[in-house]
Amino acid sequence: MTELVRTPEEQFEGLPGDDYDAEYVSVGEPEMAYVDEGEGEETFLCLHGEPTYSFLYRKMVPGLAEHGRVVAPDFVGFGRSEKYTDEDAYSFDRHFDWLVAFLAELDLDGLTLVCQDWGGILGLAAAAHHPERFDRIVPMNTGIPDGTQEMPEVWHQFREMVETADQLDVGRLVEAGCATELPEAVLDGYRAPFHTDAVKASVRTWPGMVPLSPDDEGAAVMRATRERLANWEQPAFVLFSDSDPITGPNRDPLREFLPTASEQPDVWVEGAGHFLQEDAGERVAEHIAEFVART
Repeated sequence: MTELVRTPEEQFEGLPGDDYDAEYVSVGEPEMAYVDEGEGEETFLCLHGEPTYSFLYRKMVPGLAEHGRVVAPDFVGFGRSEKYTDEDAYSFDRHFDWLVAFLAELDLDGLTLVCQDWGGILGLAAAAHHPERFDRIVPMNTGIPDGTQEMPEVWHQFREMVETADQLDVGRLVEAGCATELPEAVLDGYRAPFHTDAVKASVRTWPGMVPLSPDDEGAAVMRATRERLANWEQPAFVLFSDSDPITGPNRDPLREFLPTASEQPDVWVEGAGHFLQEDAGERVAEHIAEFVART
């Protein structure tokens, strides 16, 4: 297997609003880092997507931690987790298996899943395949792609850019998905995990793993996910922002698809883009805490 690299810890020193210590767990060959804050009967599992890491949830952790434990992992290749330098080391199935191993290693259950982007794709799959670990789900700006869906042109443009760009500025990628202007220190926070171009292999490969055909890797997992979530009986709260051109069209179909979602308030997070945790993290945390309280 190709080389595994861990980003030097000094890369993460002094990041704005992010003074959370990282913990580590083996999920096979690589180790995944995670933030683990708060305690109580409720456990919030906060899953990030492309090209971010648990730093994305820094505004939400304090609010959620008032109501229980908050676990926010960095997927392999992102944040403080170990990273492969070979793009071929990453695949849909490996990302899914790493997440399932993470849940098993920490023996997490009673979870409220808070998930966005790839965190939603993999998190919803994990909930569908291991429902005994999950009490609630909160899909945010995400979808359940099984190879039959149409992806918007803006997504195809994004995929081509991250795969082919000579210089990949992760901070600018995140800023482009926000409705608010981000300070340079925050952009540096998103750049921090990628101290070399080689460790950006994860960023360059993740968009290409979205199944675009029923025969693509991951499509079968997502078909099974759709079949199982069609009969989901636990509470579901679909919480999308109002300014996301990538996943916005998924919102109403997803809310209609999940059997219990219509039992929750019809809420849009206003003034937020694809990365609603960055644009409106405190408000998003309040919505989720209220959801837990009423279910």
